[in-house]
Amino acid sequence: MFNPNTKFLVADDFSTMRKIVKKVLDELGYKNVVEAVDGKNALEVINEAFKSGQPVEFIISDWNMPNMQGIDLLKACKADANFKSLPFMLVTAESEQAQILEAAKAGVSEYVIKPFNAATLKAKIERVYVKVQASQQKKAA
Repeated sequence: MFNPNTKFLVADDFSTMRKIVKKVLDELGYKNVVEAVDGKNALEVINEAFKSGQPVEFIISDWNMPNMQGIDLLKACKADANFKSLPFMLVTAESEQAQILEAAKAGVSEYVIKPFNAATLKAKIERVYVKVQASQQKKAA
C-alpha cells in the first residue's frame, strides 16, 4: 500500500460523501487528507499544495460537481506536467459505458461506482498502488 503519510485530496460537493471517503482512508491508515468542494476548488488546493512543497499525491474525485466536474479536473491534471502522473480515482454514480470510456481515455487510474463499500475503495486504492509501482519500475529500468 501507499506510504501512510501519502497526501490524499477528496473532492466532492456533497460533504457526507467526503466524510465517508475520509473515514475509509482513516481506517486504512491514511491521516493526511485534504478536501475540496468541487473541481475548481480541488485545482486550487492541488496548485497551492504543490507550491508549498507538500504536494497532493492521490486524488479521489466525484464526477458530478458544480463549477468544474471531476472529469474536467482529471483532464486539467493530466494536461499539467506537474500533476500528469498523479493517481486519480473517480468516484461516481455515472456507470454508463461512454463515461467510463471517457474517463479511461483521459487517464483515470481507477473508477468507483456509487454506492460502494470500504472494501471496494480499499481494493481500488491497492490496484492503483500496483499500477504506480509498475510505472515507477518501468521508468527506473
